[in-house]
Amino acid sequence: MTGFAEVSSRMLAIQSQIAQTATRFGAGLGPTGFAGALESARAAESTGGTGGSTTVDRVESALSPSGPTGADVVTAARKYLGVPYVFGGTDPAKGLDCSGLVQRVFKDIGIEVPRLVRHQRLEGSAVPSLSQAKPGDLLIFDGYEHIGIYVGKGKMLHAPEPGERVKVGPVYETPTSIRRVLPAEELRTSARDAAENLLRTAALGGPGALGGAAAVGGAGALGGSAALGGSAAGGGRLSGVPFADLFTTAGARRGISPALLAAVAKIESNYDPDAVSRAGARGLMQIMPATARELGVDPFDARQAVDGAARLLKQHLNEFGSLPLALAAYNAGGGAVRRYDGIPPYAETRAYVVKVQNALRALGKDAS
Repeated sequence: MTGFAEVSSRMLAIQSQIAQTATRFGAGLGPTGFAGALESARAAESTGGTGGSTTVDRVESALSPSGPTGADVVTAARKYLGVPYVFGGTDPAKGLDCSGLVQRVFKDIGIEVPRLVRHQRLEGSAVPSLSQAKPGDLLIFDGYEHIGIYVGKGKMLHAPEPGERVKVGPVYETPTSIRRVLPAEELRTSARDAAENLLRTAALGGPGALGGAAAVGGAGALGGSAALGGSAAGGGRLSGVPFADLFTTAGARRGISPALLAAVAKIESNYDPDAVSRAGARGLMQIMPATARELGVDPFDARQAVDGAARLLKQHLNEFGSLPLALAAYNAGGGAVRRYDGIPPYAETRAYVVKVQNALRALGKDAS
């Protein structure tokens, strides 16, 4: 792949991510923004004028989405320093427990997260290690029994235990897991990477590397509907599909294709919110009772079920890196996919993966 093709591919991926999170954060960056960013970079490279900033800074600034930052999370959390720990506490006037603190902090910046640690630990995306954590990330400990907010430099803000108060202290052990709830924060990192890629390509290929129609938002490259989650990407309006508004809302919130959610619902229950399988799976998205408890949803409540399924599918997509494996995990469980290092040799699961992908293709033809 040429340097230019690599940059185009990277930009396409970033644009798609930003479009998926635009609804949740009330902002995004469409083809015009990308075109402006790239045109500014091209002009700066050709004239040498950067207005006191580097080309990387200029492109990163144009690509970065707006929305709450990790610094906003930390600032909101610091307001509760000194509040006493109270088990089950959700009112800062009386006291907070660890998960009550997290829920309150994120609510203060306009983001709803579940009440309990075992549900909060599924929010956002995984961060591989503490060395990659950013302020505002959630740190989960003790087998999902305790949670705190990372503030940087090896420290966290949390409500520790009875008899103590909300405080900042050292990260006392390696977290069980780390979650980044703010997609915009992840996209800012991607924007910086993309800007650096663009500069390297410009250095290799000259102004022409940034000046082609594909790079500045031409319909064939970054400006097409597929990049923005339109019908080719399975993210457009689901004309005539039952519960389309639920699929669209959950897809935007969780960063997953609404058409994929609709396809799963079609194969799982044929859009019946009261369905119960012979194995005991329930509701529109056919969620097993144990999984429903883990997700903190009522499987017979269509809105909760779709959001829970969106979180679960997103988790599988992040872990396994492919749609077929994610669908296999949804049907047979992630443990089975890991055990067989691929789609398990179950006739039902293999047929399920094919059926959902066929339903997704059919929806793609109808979506507009």
